[in-house]
Amino acid sequence: MEKIAQPVIMQLDQLDPNGIYSYADYLTWKFEQTVELIRGRIFPMAGPARLHQKISREICHLFYLYFKGKTCEFYNAPFDVRLYNRNKSVKRNKDVYTVVQPDICIICDQNKLDAKGCLGAPDLMVEILSPGNSTREMRIKKNLYEESGVREYWIVDPEHETIFQFHLMDNGVFSPATIYTNDETLTSAAFPDFKLEIKEIFKD
Repeated sequence: MEKIAQPVIMQLDQLDPNGIYSYADYLTWKFEQTVELIRGRIFPMAGPARLHQKISREICHLFYLYFKGKTCEFYNAPFDVRLYNRNKSVKRNKDVYTVVQPDICIICDQNKLDAKGCLGAPDLMVEILSPGNSTREMRIKKNLYEESGVREYWIVDPEHETIFQFHLMDNGVFSPATIYTNDETLTSAAFPDFKLEIKEIFKD
């Protein structure tokens, strides 16, 4: 029987918003809009605001200074991170149903890096809240990153000038949030000699 050719996906609205898609599907899409896949569901991403980009730039600068000459590498969006439950071994594109674009991530295991991005949990993930994405970052992605084995997760809240920090505990779940405000210093759980003056990333 002759195989029927699948239509080329050139626009986001060609996809079923309630459908379940894999990373193999994701690689065939030809539209320009950035999307994430979370457990197979499509989550379109809006372009970041100026403040969002400014905060990302400041954090990236500090990471650049700290990780220069070290084996760990950091990346900022757009950068594909393919995640799966750490209790399972998944390598094939058609078996990966989560692809996220973290604002910033740090990967120390070079075996997780390939030409397409990262396959597996980074050591540290940073997400910066924007209007409309707080539910995704605060609940959906927190649960996802915990399940995937991310060692440390920061949620940066520009409106309140705070950072929520979570780290993976020995029992495999995230710690309760440690909340840092503008006049405090955050110490990384994954990299204990890295310290972040919160006011430095929110300065005018």
